[in-house]
Amino acid sequence: MRLSVIEIGLLGLAVLVAATALPRCSGPAKPPAVRASWTLTPGVLNLAVTQRSLAQTVCKRGWTRTIRPPVSYTNALKLRQLRQYRLRGPPAAFQEDHLISLELGGNPTDPRNLWPEPYPRASAVDQIENDLNHQVCAGSLTLAQAQARESALKHTAG
Repeated sequence: MRLSVIEIGLLGLAVLVAATALPRCSGPAKPPAVRASWTLTPGVLNLAVTQRSLAQTVCKRGWTRTIRPPVSYTNALKLRQLRQYRLRGPPAAFQEDHLISLELGGNPTDPRNLWPEPYPRASAVDQIENDLNHQVCAGSLTLAQAQARESALKHTAG
């Protein structure tokens, strides 16, 4: 059986339509992972937080509230950093997050310690930060170990 030129053209068109429709049939595309940039956000420490000062700083209940920057500062920085990271979407889809969290001795206002982390990942990472803080305050992890783990999580895990 020989196919006509029109039949071959229609068959090719059908294959093209099927190929472009298949990805949509498998559900919504997962957005690419967003990792903190080593260049833009290497992480900067709060010099007041040391292994010796834990009881007066990160292990003291309510301490992070005393150093947290105002929302006006972080919202303005988030807009600038969304452009630097070339991220699209509404600003509300991102949390301006500390690379080294305040509860692990991160600098509160240095832009090199803040980055736009997408939701829902930002919420999940908040729980990990709290767990690392508990380990530091319980003495089962040093401050430096917790900071290294947090940096690795945000720079590589995506």
